[in-house]
Amino acid sequence: MKSKHNSHELQRIDSLYDKITTLIEHARKAVYINVNSVEVKTRYEVGRYIFEDEQNGKRASYGKQILINLSTRLTTKYGKDWSYDTLKRCRLFYFSYNDKIRATMLPQTKKTEKTVQTNAIKYHPNFNLSWSHYLILMRIENHEERRFYEIESYNQNWSVRHLQRQVASSLYERLALSRDKNEVMRLANEGITIEKPSDIIKNPLTLEFLGLKSDVSYSESKLEEVIINKLQMFLLELGKGFLFESRQKRFTFDEDNFYVDLVFYNRLLQCYVLIDLKTDKLTHQDLGQMQMYVNYFDRYIKQDFEKPTIGILLCETKNDSLVELTLPKDANIYAQQYALCLPDKKLLKEKLREWIDEFNETNKMNEDNTN
Repeated sequence: MKSKHNSHELQRIDSLYDKITTLIEHARKAVYINVNSVEVKTRYEVGRYIFEDEQNGKRASYGKQILINLSTRLTTKYGKDWSYDTLKRCRLFYFSYNDKIRATMLPQTKKTEKTVQTNAIKYHPNFNLSWSHYLILMRIENHEERRFYEIESYNQNWSVRHLQRQVASSLYERLALSRDKNEVMRLANEGITIEKPSDIIKNPLTLEFLGLKSDVSYSESKLEEVIINKLQMFLLELGKGFLFESRQKRFTFDEDNFYVDLVFYNRLLQCYVLIDLKTDKLTHQDLGQMQMYVNYFDRYIKQDFEKPTIGILLCETKNDSLVELTLPKDANIYAQQYALCLPDKKLLKEKLREWIDEFNETNKMNEDNTN
């Protein structure tokens, strides 16, 4: 009896402990976010003051000299965090995000000086990331691209290092080139949305973190091995909602054994995602084999509430014409190219611009023909 009593008491203590620790962790996170927010908004206001003061200067050298003198005084009082370079970044931050300006016409009288100091922050839109994140974001000139990375950094809780990697890997351009124009605009407004199978595709899939060299031969088993060793990075590159289930998943059909290289589950789409790795030229036999894998999972593995299985052939080079000719139009199978080095960002931007121009021209021709 006493043992049961002690057990019940321990359960109560465990439950209470879990509740309190959860509360403390949430509080710590809230403090961290709030401190970051205050810092970012303060630097935004500093940038605004500097920018507006510079507009009143009559000589080109005026702004620079003011910043040098200002940084000397601020550094003396507050330390190296307010160096000349920091003040320049504050100005650039304000300039990059000046579309977010609201009612910043602050009171100018001494009577309301204290209100000015607090309301300068109070009336700003929310900046949800750290100053280190914005140091990266403000360097992105394209507003839509910058907005996309800001949304994803917040939604996916990206670290500064991961944000740097995604910008360097041209995630925005790779996703945009895998979508139509309307969905490109949606990327800038909402970030990545996963609603249909094609939403998880990005071309190419950038796997520079694997450490493989494109000019050195390697087997499919070697590629699989390094992916498993770098599984966390691979999941991040795949995108939202992916959960790893198994490698070399075996199933038997008519006494023959078959093996799927990698099996994932996407919780947002509620379906299995099968990945087969191809280091050689993609063939119609590869596509047919993946179709068989997908059919098997749909008929014998997936539950009634789950969506149809997705098959992805991850290959170094792909032939879109072969894929279209081999598979039916409604096939849930994709050939996705991968790259072992970071893509040329400038080249991707030019390709995206050409693609959008071509899209607009085609639409215009269709409208003219209709009229």
